[in-house]
Amino acid sequence: MTNEQRQVHLTAVFLRTSFDAIKSSMAGKLEDALPCWLDASMLMMLNRELHGCYRQAKPLFDTQTVQLLALAAQQCDVLLAQCPGLLNSTLCHRHLDAILTPLQAAMQRMSAPLHTPRRRLWPLG
Repeated sequence: MTNEQRQVHLTAVFLRTSFDAIKSSMAGKLEDALPCWLDASMLMMLNRELHGCYRQAKPLFDTQTVQLLALAAQQCDVLLAQCPGLLNSTLCHRHLDAILTPLQAAMQRMSAPLHTPRRRLWPLG
């Protein structure tokens, strides 16, 4: 992994950790029908970071990884458009899952070793 790729991967780790923390602490309980009151300014900051991570990943990672980051960014836009106060806790959790799922998948793809052909141990006859 190059330094640029490592930086994008670390940004993705920060974002996943941040959205996961939001989900577990600020978004209320999954079963609640109560309003979900997220901090919109924090969500806007994370949204900017997520879009920046997507843009930085474009020239560095494969198409599928970049598409997963784009999906996470789009889902964050949707959540931000309805925030604060237009969602109940259940819907808020669903939106956060819609961000976290592609973000986690992109991170797994980023950290997976590139496929390298196996060396032959002996020549074929």
